Formats: sequence, structure tokens, C-alpha cells
Amino acid sequence: MHIAPFDNQNHPIIAAHDPLVPLVYFNIVKLRPGETFVSQVPGYETCIVPATGTVNVATDGQTFPAIGLRRANVWDAEPEGVYVPSGAPATITCTAQAEVFIAGAQFADPLPAFAVRAADIDPVQYGSDDTKTHRKIKHILGQKYHGRVGRLLVSELYTVGTGGWSGFPSHKHDTNRLPLETRHDEAYNFRFNPPHGSGLQMLQREEGKSGDAYHLVDGSTVAIDKGYHPCCVLPGYQMYYFTILGGLTQRPLVQYFQPSHADQIETIPGIKDMIAKFK
Repeated sequence: MHIAPFDNQNHPIIAAHDPLVPLVYFNIVKLRPGETFVSQVPGYETCIVPATGTVNVATDGQTFPAIGLRRANVWDAEPEGVYVPSGAPATITCTAQAEVFIAGAQFADPLPAFAVRAADIDPVQYGSDDTKTHRKIKHILGQKYHGRVGRLLVSELYTVGTGGWSGFPSHKHDTNRLPLETRHDEAYNFRFNPPHGSGLQMLQREEGKSGDAYHLVDGSTVAIDKGYHPCCVLPGYQMYYFTILGGLTQRPLVQYFQPSHADQIETIPGIKDMIAKFK
């Protein structure tokens, strides 16, 4: 499902217990210096990540100051964030004009809060210009936080260079059938550089049958409940997408690659390292 950009007035774009993707939550909060916002999502652990700007975050009896290094856009610097325990209130206080992503996943047990600083980001780069799959992933809540996070995975994905494909070979993660696949609901928020760029999100729900395609613009949100879901950006533009994954029974993601394209795993440099980082 594609959600076109709109002024959400700090209300969730994908609310708790969404009928399509109940395992994830997503909000965008915009604040001016001195303004505050209290985020509290019962039954969901969350991660607060400034897209731009700087905030202080108070939660779980701690205050995490000066979260966020970026000013102009998401290409400006490394991301930072704060993990918020399930159901806990978090007071976000803006110190430099901010647009803040709040990502969440269903999880009942509260775990201790912590900050993720720029030096803690876990990056992986793979693909190539030749295969039109050159991409960098910056894991905010990734593999290194196993044991400290319940079911939530949060990362930022960037196309490297201009134009090309992401999320290819086509894969899905909508059915719990270990060891082949896990059920993870997913949500994306897209940005383009320059902002008037655009892209395409494909969603093919069954092998051998035609699916849907959505026109992506700067600020588009996509919620993915099931199916194979590669995306691409127009030549001459860079694409970014903020990624939220929430697992049904476990945090590690096991992707099932579409049989008709799975052989291309062997042709894309570094893709196996990328796959391992989500496990």
C-alpha cells in the first residue's frame, strides 16, 4: 500500500495495530526549537531517529542529549537514534529544527533504553554499477543489538550513485516457515536527491502473476504485508528509504528470494554479506 505524502500533524502515518501491517508502527514528528512531543505506543517498542535536526530524548529514567547530526537532508551525516522500551513514554525536545522518524514493532516486554550514536552505526555496501544494484545500508537497530531489542529492525538504505534498483533479487518475508522464511511486516519512507526525483515500488504477491506498482515521490510511505517487493529510482537521482521491520515471532529476518530471480544472488557483489546483516 502506498501512502502519498501529507501533513500528518504529528499523528501516526501507520498506527498501532494497523489492519494491513499490525507488526509495525510509523510516525513523523516535526518540531521547532523548544517544542516538545511525547511519544508513547502501548505494546510497541520504538526507535526515535531524527531525519534532520537535533533533539533531546527523555525516557526510561534517562535523558539522551543532542541526538541527530543532520541539517539539510538525510544525506547530510550519519543517523543517530534512541531505543525506547515497549509502551514507555518518551519526551522529545527539539534543539535544532527537526523532522523525527518514530519506528516501532509489536513487542510486549520492556527492555532498557539506549542511544545509538553515529559511531555505532553498522554499515554495509553491496552491488555494483554494472548490475544496477549499488546500495549502502546503515543499520541503526541491526545485528549488533541482538539481546537488547525485541522484534524491531531499523535501517536506512541508500542507492549509491544515481539510478538503479534496490531490494533485488526480489524477495518476500510474509510467512513463518523456518528455516526458509520469517513473517516480518515492513514499512518504508522514501526521500530523493534532488527532491523532485521519483521512483517505483513493485509488489508482486504471487510468483507468475502480475502485481502492482506505485509511483514514489519525496515523502512517500509504503506498507508491505506480503509479496515480492523490489524498488527503483529514476536515472540521475539518488534514493533513500527509512526501513522498519517487525517480526512476528523473532527479530532475525529470513528473506525468501523469488525462485525465478534467485540465481542472481550469485551475480551481485556483496549481497550475501547484506543478507547476513539482517539475521
